[in-house]
Amino acid sequence: MAVQEELPADAGQDAIDQLHSIRESIDNIDAALIHLLAERFKFTQGVGRLKAAHGLPPADPARELMQIERLRGLAVEAHLDPAFAEKFLNFVIAEVIHHHVQIAGGQAASGA
Repeated sequence: MAVQEELPADAGQDAIDQLHSIRESIDNIDAALIHLLAERFKFTQGVGRLKAAHGLPPADPARELMQIERLRGLAVEAHLDPAFAEKFLNFVIAEVIHHHVQIAGGQAASGA
């Protein structure tokens, strides 16, 4: 059930139209982010399977540090707070490692 936003009575139609247009762009970007994350996780699942098959550890701290530094730099270039970018990447990395641990446990249990 969609909730209707109450706008001030003196909000002009032009401002309301601009607000809706901007929000539509935000919604499109949010959808793209979800699809990009899904695609990223498809690849990291492949990494997890490869690591598990070869007895490699789920985490790779050196790679993680490189990625954090790289993405902090990209964030600066994009005028995004690098601390936010790092927090976001740390969240993603934690989820990836969790998946890798699950994959390794599943392959160990199945004898693969």
